[in-house]
Amino acid sequence: MAQSHLTQHARVRMQQRGIPADAIEDLLDFGRSVFFDKTARRRLARRNGGEVTERIARVARTYAVLGRDGAVRTIGWRYKRIQRN
Repeated sequence: MAQSHLTQHARVRMQQRGIPADAIEDLLDFGRSVFFDKTARRRLARRNGGEVTERIARVARTYAVLGRDGAVRTIGWRYKRIQRN
């Protein structure tokens, strides 16, 4: 992911929250628009040789808010379970 796709606010939040750039890249590549679901975790694990690692578990807890232009506006950790209807 090019750093130009991150706003200054997102860069600051990444640093403050200890979220690595590759975690955001994986989230944007494999995650869904609502959340990083089981299917996305399986696809990411398949890319990494089939094993679910601590890194994948960490990526699954991240979220990113995107603007209309596709730039990442902010980044954080998800602490609560997502309620589905």
